[in-house]
Amino acid sequence: MPADGLTVAVTGPTGDLGVAVVGALHRSRQVKRIVGMARSPFDPAAEGWRKVEYRQGDVQDRASVADAVKGADVVVHLAFAILTAGEATRSVNVEGSRTVFEEAVKAGADRICYASSVAAYGFHDDNPEWLDEDVPARGSDAHPYSAQKAEVERVLATVLKGRRKTTAWVFRPPIIAGPRAQTLLDEIPYVRLSERMPDAVVRLLDLMPALKPVLPDPGTPFQLVHEDDVASAFLAGVLGKGEPGAYNIAPKDHITVSDLADAMGWYSVPVPDLAVDVTAEIVQRMPGLPDVASWVESVRRPVLLRTDRAQKVLKWKPRYSSRETLKALVDARRAEDVY
Repeated sequence: MPADGLTVAVTGPTGDLGVAVVGALHRSRQVKRIVGMARSPFDPAAEGWRKVEYRQGDVQDRASVADAVKGADVVVHLAFAILTAGEATRSVNVEGSRTVFEEAVKAGADRICYASSVAAYGFHDDNPEWLDEDVPARGSDAHPYSAQKAEVERVLATVLKGRRKTTAWVFRPPIIAGPRAQTLLDEIPYVRLSERMPDAVVRLLDLMPALKPVLPDPGTPFQLVHEDDVASAFLAGVLGKGEPGAYNIAPKDHITVSDLADAMGWYSVPVPDLAVDVTAEIVQRMPGLPDVASWVESVRRPVLLRTDRAQKVLKWKPRYSSRETLKALVDARRAEDVY
């Protein structure tokens, strides 16, 4: 580590996770300078970020990426299209990531810290219910976000193959939420499932009182990880703690859609496994559906993360449970009079 502190370049600094990660970096005494590259202008001073410099740029533009990572000791890559992931976003998600990795290597960065996802494992019948890092990150072709997250991990490995100087820390969180990461309640796939359920289920939902939203609950458990817990893992990677490689980042507990609905004062209705399976099969076979429809695939089976490696090697542990993260999210939204 440089005697006067690290210079860190961050792509996607203004997203939900980006704000948390940049905030954690800014608070670290071992980080002296942060360069945040985003397509839209932002004012670091508005967040109280005195160490942060804004660079306007796009991961698809090699020149702007090269400018942002120039002189960086560490490159943090967060920019990624999530719910809109599909063939139309491939140039951003896959090729843009390739550009970031290649330019980081050219710039002589010591480390790359990349935000992958639990979705990189894919939603496969032969996956164990609890996933550790020994499970291959295969992605699921029927789920563009999943497939692209797995592909970007392969791209990263290819770019770094044979390189001795630049190493990579890859973080695989589940759904990220918290006071700032509030898009869950607007964009969470489970909410959109009500638009994709078979007619019989839709009719059942229509019978429920219309004063509150109704979420279909297939009963599949999932984890919510707090934005600050993910940010603390990234800070550990930026500082070179542990060793290069992939790390699952998640709380120990899990929740269901019914828990989500209860926390928000909404309704939930059980949805049989068969209905979810049938809907997923229909989505896979129907051309022309929007890419977000593929998220139904993500609720067919549990994808829960073990974090033994992160706790043992990275010395990381979560401060928040899934339920505490959900409460922090809902409380923040209610404070803004959203509900």
